[in-house]
Amino acid sequence: MWFPFWISRSCIAFLALLTWSLVLKLDASPAVDLNTVQTMVAAGKIAELKALGRDVLPVMARLYETAALAERTRIAQSFYALGWKSAEAKRVLIKDVHTPNQQLRLEVQWALGRVSNDDEVVTVLLNNMQNDANPLFRDKAACALASDQIHLTEQQKVRLFAGLIQALGDSKPVRRIAMLALQIQTGQTKGFNPDGPVAERDAKIREWKQWLEEYKSNL
Repeated sequence: MWFPFWISRSCIAFLALLTWSLVLKLDASPAVDLNTVQTMVAAGKIAELKALGRDVLPVMARLYETAALAERTRIAQSFYALGWKSAEAKRVLIKDVHTPNQQLRLEVQWALGRVSNDDEVVTVLLNNMQNDANPLFRDKAACALASDQIHLTEQQKVRLFAGLIQALGDSKPVRRIAMLALQIQTGQTKGFNPDGPVAERDAKIREWKQWLEEYKSNL
């Protein structure tokens, strides 16, 4: 049967619109329910959170902003366990990177590098490692620098290594934890002894700086 040309074009346009609408419906992710996420976080159900996909991250960030200390601690633990980059997670976590609450501070320090490779994360952790009045926070900031900067590119690691090498010339407790972080990151010590004589330490720091220049030149 023959149809007028204008009717055929209209039908084609309608069918195309209908098909596109169905595709959008199939591709659309269901909204992540805030109460469901809150329950999963409280129960430590990381696999279930992961199954919701990355759309769960901004929901967790919204929960974090209004939560009490204990719940913020659990959310930070969940961010750490997921290990997904999230600008929203970094934004809310960084606000508590100097909190005096011990457990929350530790969880935040550990989680930051697992949600972001923003330069601010390494900077603030280096500052905590060197300058915090609490030796526990200094030590655990070094642990975060050593093991939890999982999204850094090789170029970004230069800033991390430079900060740790600079800290080798700091006070005795900081020298030791900076050396441990460098050793974990690079597999090397270059014979640096944090308790050795000043001249010996300075010579080893020069070796580290030379190594860093060679590292940069090979990138």
